[in-house]
Amino acid sequence: MKIAIVAGSHRREAESARVARYLAQELQKLQISETYLLSLSGNPLPLWDEEVWSGGEKWKSSWEPISKELSGSDALVVVAPEWSGMVPAGLKNFFLLCSADVLAHKPGLIVTVSAGVGGSYPVAELRISSYKNTRLCYIPDHVIVRNVGQMLHGDEPADEHDEALRRRIDYSLRVLVEYAGALRRVRESGVIDLKAFPYGM
Repeated sequence: MKIAIVAGSHRREAESARVARYLAQELQKLQISETYLLSLSGNPLPLWDEEVWSGGEKWKSSWEPISKELSGSDALVVVAPEWSGMVPAGLKNFFLLCSADVLAHKPGLIVTVSAGVGGSYPVAELRISSYKNTRLCYIPDHVIVRNVGQMLHGDEPADEHDEALRRRIDYSLRVLVEYAGALRRVRESGVIDLKAFPYGM
């Protein structure tokens, strides 16, 4: 099984990327054979334009390798910081680039990050707007990493809040793995027809 993780912050030194690395380590503890981590730090992806449909040269070099990694994955973990109550623009751009054949009928886990006590708005935004044409299936559980600067450092929890967060992450990743196995059967069932129905309603 392969699980992809996208760290959705543009910042060079992003807490979201640190959290994403922690999640990758936890997935390895769950015997996940392979993980793929994509960090959007530094804006590695061009803004979406029509050339993506025709496979222009900039898309072949920047997006095609990423698309192949995502297509070969069984699930996606989205790590999204909260910027002014929103998901960063680069992460929205990422979803614009994901055609249905990349993420369709794969489970997704939302993990949001806040420097303070926020983090709920990106959960709602991702559930509302990022699944329609990607056909990504967010699982019911999500994780909010509040006061991120104090959380998930080292092997041992710093306090009871850090310990509770680590337990929630472990639980949510285990649920994601089970969904990944279940939705693989859906994708292999022959029912899915992305040629006739490439877009959501």
